[in-house]
Amino acid sequence: MNALLKIVGAVVSIGAGFVGGKLVDTIWYKVTGENPPKPNDKEAQAEASMRHALGFAVVSAVVSAVIQVLTNRGTQRAIARFNHTADEV
Repeated sequence: MNALLKIVGAVVSIGAGFVGGKLVDTIWYKVTGENPPKPNDKEAQAEASMRHALGFAVVSAVVSAVIQVLTNRGTQRAIARFNHTADEV
């Protein structure tokens, strides 16, 4: 069951990362009024200043790190809770 919880944790982490990325993109657009500078968006890249590109990279990295920490903690808590209840039975 431990392996199953780790797989579920990985899936939740991927999903949370996807949602977090979309959230950062949406907030970036609402705050700056511009599309976020992404490698595959040539129009946004051409318009982005270095300050905007670095700002977006920093914000994205911070959100990614927070999501990773929170999902890891949640997975560890779920594994500990499962192991604790399995020991009682």
